[in-house]
Amino acid sequence: MSFKIEKVPLERTRSCRGGVERRWAVVWFFLALTTMTFDQADAAWLRHTIDDTARGADGTRLADVNRDGLPDLTTGWEESGLIRVYLNPGTTQVKRPWPQVTIGQVGSPEDAVWVDLDQDGRQDVVSSCEGKTKTLFVHWAPRKTEEYLNADAWQTAAIPLSRQRESWMFVLPLAAPPETGIRLIAGSKGERGGISLLSAATPSRQLERLQRKRLRDAGWIMSLRQFDMDRDGDQDVLASDRKGENRGIFWLEQPPAAGAAWKEHFIGAGDEEAMFLDVRRHPDTEALEIVVPAKPRHLIHFRAAPQTPLAWQSRKTEIAARVGRVKAVRFADIDLDGRTDLVVTSEGAQQDLIGVYWFPLAELQRPAVTAVNDISGAAGVKFDRIDLADLDGDGDLDVITCEESDNLGVIWYENPAN
Repeated sequence: MSFKIEKVPLERTRSCRGGVERRWAVVWFFLALTTMTFDQADAAWLRHTIDDTARGADGTRLADVNRDGLPDLTTGWEESGLIRVYLNPGTTQVKRPWPQVTIGQVGSPEDAVWVDLDQDGRQDVVSSCEGKTKTLFVHWAPRKTEEYLNADAWQTAAIPLSRQRESWMFVLPLAAPPETGIRLIAGSKGERGGISLLSAATPSRQLERLQRKRLRDAGWIMSLRQFDMDRDGDQDVLASDRKGENRGIFWLEQPPAAGAAWKEHFIGAGDEEAMFLDVRRHPDTEALEIVVPAKPRHLIHFRAAPQTPLAWQSRKTEIAARVGRVKAVRFADIDLDGRTDLVVTSEGAQQDLIGVYWFPLAELQRPAVTAVNDISGAAGVKFDRIDLADLDGDGDLDVITCEESDNLGVIWYENPAN
């Protein structure tokens, strides 16, 4: 919590004498206290700003890029056209703005994600642009890790096959052994929207070598997550499509051989506007669980026993509290009681509506969730994806996100559990 105290003019006290002077000093002191302005008077968690010096922060991605054991960040600023990298300053400085560098300037970036694209041991960044730009860009990292904060050491290049092709939303670097080369899953929206595999047999900075394989048409891709859905040892792609004829939640099964077809498995939410989902395998039952926000204020909980083929059951729950329209969700044990909770962000959280909050996962067994635990307070309108990490080193999970409309920027909320 931050506050300001208005300064009391010295001449107001010097004009008085003796006890009168002292009494006026006391009066002015308490008047000053009444002018404190609290930025988060109604918030349960303290908000810390990583960066609020540009416009339109649109999602964060975490990776330990300098190998110091701490999560660093990258994000795209949609309205400012900036791609930035933030290096974690350590637990003693983490509550202040982080050291940053602008690594590229592009048009309408929707996302930025870490990936060592040329496999030289340093994390590059791939940005996805929509609007008039409709291009994927690679921001090549410096050859020396100690130069990460040197803007001149970064180089930006467009991926040729992506130029002016689609309104690119997100890129998912697909985990694979080094001998498989480059593999990126790219999602887009609108005209020509879909999911594509971009690949090259060998890693290099020669982006013209990348080839594209269309995996699926789509209206508006939101989530792209890698997860071994069928437990065959490779990473499948779990996705949410919020618009169009093919909308819903589905997963694409990675084929055993390169060049083979990716089989699509539909899960549900075909009549919903599905947003940023989360997935986990239950630690006790091994069942698969997916929770997806569905506009305006619902969460859908999908469950499937560990069997082949997966047979999904679902339950839809309304969030009937003072919250905005649901945007993103994450599984976590927020209050350290050993039980799973859900962290949720919102958009359209105007006036006194809550934009970031949490509640126990077990609440989804009810028809409606009528009470939530406030994280953000009323500050902020349009929040985004959620990352979870113990940034202050106190043993609990803090919440990292972005806010676009009130220009709170790249922020994190300090978990009070410990």
